Order: sequence, then C-alpha cells, then structure tokens
Amino acid sequence: MFEGIITPIVTPFYRDEGHTINYEATERLINYLIDKGVSGIFILGSNGEFYVIDEHEKIEFTEKVVKFVNHRVPVFAGSGACSTYAAMRMSRKMESLGIDAISVISPYFASPTEDELYQYYKDIAGSVAIPVVLYNIPRMTGVNISAGVVSRLSKIKNVVGIKDSSRNLDNLKGYVDATRGTQMSVLVGSDSIISEGYRLGATGAIASLSNAIADIILNLFKALKSGDEQKIEFLQKEIKDFSDFNKLGTMPSILKRSVELAGIAPVGPARRPASEPSKEMDEKIKIMLKRYGLL
Repeated sequence: MFEGIITPIVTPFYRDEGHTINYEATERLINYLIDKGVSGIFILGSNGEFYVIDEHEKIEFTEKVVKFVNHRVPVFAGSGACSTYAAMRMSRKMESLGIDAISVISPYFASPTEDELYQYYKDIAGSVAIPVVLYNIPRMTGVNISAGVVSRLSKIKNVVGIKDSSRNLDNLKGYVDATRGTQMSVLVGSDSIISEGYRLGATGAIASLSNAIADIILNLFKALKSGDEQKIEFLQKEIKDFSDFNKLGTMPSILKRSVELAGIAPVGPARRPASEPSKEMDEKIKIMLKRYGLL
C-alpha cells in the first residue's frame, strides 16, 4: 500500500520558555519536503519528539499539519502509548482530525508478551477505520515485534504496514516473508540500510534524515527502482555517513540543527532534557552540510 520515501518530520519549536511549537516553521518544512517529492509526511514519531509533547499539543499539531498538507500527500501520525486505552483514545482523535494513517509504537517499559503485544495492536486497529502502521524500534521500547505477531496482525484488514527500525536485516526479512501476499507493506526505518531493505522486499522507507538531505534519499529510491547499482552504492554511503554523524548528539538535536543551518526551516532546538549543539558542534555541522551542498 505504501511506497517511496516518507519523511518523519521534526517538530519545530521556538527558542522560548517551554519551547512552544512553531507553526510557521512547520508549514515551511512541509512545503519544502512536498516540493522535493516525498511520498508522505509523518508526524509525532521518534524524531518528532512525541515523548516530550503533551496530548493537547499533539492534537493541535495534528490539526494544523492536516491543514498545511491539504491532501497533497498522505499524512501519518504517531498515536501509540504505553496504555492501550490512551493509544485508542489518541488514535480515534487523530482519525477525526483527518489523518490518513496512524503509526503505533509498541508499549515501552512494560515489555509485553507476544500475546499481549498482539492484543494491543488488535485493540487499536479495531478502534479506528483508517490504516494502521506498526512501529518496531526495540532499542527504545525493549520489545521486538516478532514475525509471528506480524503474521497474525496481517489478518486484520486495516493493519497495512510496519516500520522496522530494528537495524536488523534478518528481522526485516522476517517481516517481508510474513506479509507476502497480504495487504501489508514493510517500510525501512533505519536510513543507513534503505538499499538493503529494498532488495529484501521493503517497499520504501520512513527516513528521518530526509528532513535535511531529502534529495539524496529520494535519488537513492529512484536509483533502487531503476537498478543503477553504482549510484545506489554511492548514495547509500552518503546517507550512512550523515547517519553516523547524526548520532553525535541526543536525538534529534543534530538533525534539527542541520535543518536550521541549511536554511530549510527554523525548526529550533530539541526539547529538554536534550540540549542544543555547542558552537564547536555547529562548525562540524556546517562542514558536513557543505559536503552535501546544503550550505
């Protein structure tokens, strides 16, 4: 169902007390990415700092983004929570606001069993009519969605995809095998292995670095579709180098500063406890951006 490069946008904040949401920057970032040719806008994901945004802010942000996008591309929104009931409530609210699909992260801290994880996703999918995309990021949640659970969930008609950020190609291949012949798409959630994931059967990627290096990631996908192996190898290495650099700060501080310094949009800092990059780090970011023709 889903194909191409979907951008999980950073949430723009002002540099004021409380880091309130900057909607002017949000609209600017969205327009930039849609003009570049992304296949979707994804809000309130990991790099969108869902974990430090209050529920009322999430609802207002979702409403604004739906208006800004105005049906140009599909809008995905993160609605998962540790509590099944909280996730159901947020999913229903987002559906009412016009979201095209929800993305649901596994409960974190609780480490549910496979049956509990299956029931969590089944309950959420049953609470809405819109498409549901599972979100697997075990290094953050402490639990990996098994291929067996994915196979069971694929029998639910509005469970239409899974974003795999495990960074494990065997795990991703397990999802591809488990969903073959179903309505589900497998999407790569780790930018540094987009090409490997595509070769295994993934239909696209939810690529956080496309906030900053959209052209490179979009060109990689075009090269994958055309089979240009030399270009694929070069572009994937460029993405991996940026990905490695991005890990020098607390998520998503380096990425947000890169978007700002590249002049894409004034997305501001990450919310505390993440701190802004130092002046020394700013200089390193500028060197990296020059390498990519963004400064």
